[in-house]
Amino acid sequence: MKRWHYIVIAAVGLAGFAYLYLHPGGLGLGSIWHTAGASGGSGSDAGGAVGRPARMAWQTVDRPEEGFKVEMPSDPKDLQVPAYNEGGSSEPVKMIFASPDGDTTFAISWEDNPPVARVNDRAAERTLDMARDGMLARTQTSLVRETRVTPAGGVVARDIAAHNAEGGILDARLMYTGDRLYVLMALFPSSNARREQDVIRFFNSFSPTRARSIPETMPAGSPTG
Repeated sequence: MKRWHYIVIAAVGLAGFAYLYLHPGGLGLGSIWHTAGASGGSGSDAGGAVGRPARMAWQTVDRPEEGFKVEMPSDPKDLQVPAYNEGGSSEPVKMIFASPDGDTTFAISWEDNPPVARVNDRAAERTLDMARDGMLARTQTSLVRETRVTPAGGVVARDIAAHNAEGGILDARLMYTGDRLYVLMALFPSSNARREQDVIRFFNSFSPTRARSIPETMPAGSPTG
């Protein structure tokens, strides 16, 4: 069974985005994508699952103490991981993830006042640019497309689509609320295992439940790549 949540752990170390961007190659986490078995090909441990979408059992996850509500495709698990900041030390990043099968993972991570925002003077566009670059570098994926969006709550956001050399698919939504950075990620072992409606449902179900100030705005629906 492929454990895609290890890929997510490597990718959503929000505190590490700034350090990775300022010190390329310093973290050495890209190999996790491969050791976690992110391959689009068939294999004995895949059980044929890479050729079909996972079966989803959507449920609402309400986290008022964390400031958001979202739908997940199976029972979520909580995790807190250390990630490097811009000084090279570590800070905790909170996340929840759900794996409806052994090959597909949906995850959310969040951090207040993350280093990626601090080093960019909390400017929304620069913060999301650096977060995007760090995520792609950590997962060793190539950007396919990027779109500016305005999800529920009016936060500043980007939708990212990327893939790796073995055929793994990454969909992510990066959201900056002015003092918190959220990353929603959906990871699939192949294009055949991905359903667009699942990604849309996951992204659109997310809503922050506390008001935050936005330092900078961006137009909605403008493709940038």
